[in-house]
Amino acid sequence: MSEIFGLHAVTSALEQAPERIRVLYVQKGRDSRRDALVAAARDIGLRVEFVDRAWLDRRAEGAHQGVLAQSQALSLADEKAFESAWTALESPRLVLALDGVQDPRNLGACLRSAGAAGVQAVLLPKRNSAPVNAAALKTAAGVAERLLLVSVTNLARRLEWLAANGAWIVGAAGEAEADYYQADFSGDTVLVMGGEEKGLKRLTREKCDQLVRIPMVEGVESLNVSVATGVVLFEVVRQRRTG
Repeated sequence: MSEIFGLHAVTSALEQAPERIRVLYVQKGRDSRRDALVAAARDIGLRVEFVDRAWLDRRAEGAHQGVLAQSQALSLADEKAFESAWTALESPRLVLALDGVQDPRNLGACLRSAGAAGVQAVLLPKRNSAPVNAAALKTAAGVAERLLLVSVTNLARRLEWLAANGAWIVGAAGEAEADYYQADFSGDTVLVMGGEEKGLKRLTREKCDQLVRIPMVEGVESLNVSVATGVVLFEVVRQRRTG
């Protein structure tokens, strides 16, 4: 079992996957947004329990907005399911691969940007990757349930498969010569973002068709991975809307 907290995250879980929810815990006291959530939960026959704020604070470190859902863990698709889904994705396809993002909140923020930019699938390595836990789901603000999240055993091999199936693999790296807006994102694209400390792993980098950077003023070394992900993803959106 896992926990989901925050109004956006819990509301999305109720809308997208109500079968996962077992119990909805709601802070005592009237609140229009919480009242609406309680009504929706009761409409589908979900058990609702009212609790003190202190109880919720202990479970969610105060970041709950008065609601917490106990649920089955969000399951990730396997690679076989991803291969089956690939041909059905609307073209031009857009996939985000996160190469070792460690912080669940950074992961959640990346997922939120991915959902807003129209990413169709997110590849997450089985090892050395943040879990899709309550903190990630809260930060994703309800977007995670709408994305195809794929657990990948070997990211480099999966990128090879994607390249063989017509995708252009673009990796973000600070030492790249090309700026991100110089890349052509018009076709099927996989954007690969590295982890917080070391960036792209060597094998991952070698599988990229192109490396790009985000130009910054002197003295600033890098952006937070979730911010950088949003910057590049919305360049994809811009190009596809104006191209």
